[in-house]
Amino acid sequence: MIPGFDLDAFVRATLAEDLGEGGDVTSSAVIPADARLAAVLASRDAVTVCGLWIAAAFFLALDPAAQVETLVEEGVAVTPGTPLLRVTGNARALLSAERSALNNVQHLTGIATMARRYVDAIEGTGAVLLDTRKTLPGLRVLEKYATRTGGATNHRMRLDDGVMIKDNHIAVAGSVDAAVRAAKAAGLQGIVVEVDRIDQIEPALAAGADRLLLDNMGAAVLREAVALVAGRVPTEASGGVNLDTIRGLAETGVTFVSVGRITQSAPAADIGMDYA
Repeated sequence: MIPGFDLDAFVRATLAEDLGEGGDVTSSAVIPADARLAAVLASRDAVTVCGLWIAAAFFLALDPAAQVETLVEEGVAVTPGTPLLRVTGNARALLSAERSALNNVQHLTGIATMARRYVDAIEGTGAVLLDTRKTLPGLRVLEKYATRTGGATNHRMRLDDGVMIKDNHIAVAGSVDAAVRAAKAAGLQGIVVEVDRIDQIEPALAAGADRLLLDNMGAAVLREAVALVAGRVPTEASGGVNLDTIRGLAETGVTFVSVGRITQSAPAADIGMDYA
C-alpha cells in the first residue's frame, strides 16, 4: 500500500524488538498452547483511522491462520467506541502481537487525526496543508502515509527529492541571492527559499527562486509578503503554526501552510484490544 515500504521487514524487526530471544514468556506460561482468542480493536476516541492493515500484519505474522476482519476503511472518521478490527486465532500468538499492532495503529491514527484537524481548520481558504521532515527516525514513510490519510499533502520525503535553501544555507553562502544563484548554477530546479524578512523577497525572486517559504511571520507580515510576491511564485507559511493560528495564516493568501507538529507532536490515539 505504500511504495517503497517493506511491510514484512518492518513487522519482523518490530516483533524481534518486542519478543526478544525468549518470546512472550507470560503468554507461554499462562495460556494453553491450543487456546483460541477472539478480540476486537476499538477506538476510545473520536479519530481518523490509519494503519489497520499494518496491525493486521502483526497478527498474521505470528498466526498465519488467524482470521482478521477490518471493520472500517482507512481515513474514515469514527466516534468513540467504534470497532475497527476483529481478529480470531491462536491466543498465545495474538496476545504476543497485541502491543506491536496497537503501538503502530495508535501512533498512525494519532497523526492522521491531527492532520485532519488542521485540514479542517483551513477548509475554504484555498491553502494546502503540508507536512515536514520532522518525523521519528525510521518511521518517516509510515508517518507521511498517516498525514496523507488525514488529508495533508506530503512535502519532500528526503533531502534528495527537493531543494530547500534555509537560513543556515543563506548564512554560509553569504546572502539569499548568492545561495539561489549557486543552486541554479548546479542545475537544480524547483528551488524553495526560506525568507524571514520582507527585504529578502525581491533578491530571492530576482535570483530565480521558484517558491518562497515565509518563515515565522505573523498574519499581518504574511499578508504584506503575499502582496509583494503578487503571484509570481507559490508561497508557504511555516514556523510555529498551531490550531489556533493556522486559519488566520491561511487567510493571508499563502499557497501552502507547513506544520511540523502533525508528525512531531501528535498524541497516540486511544485504541484498545478487548476480548470479544
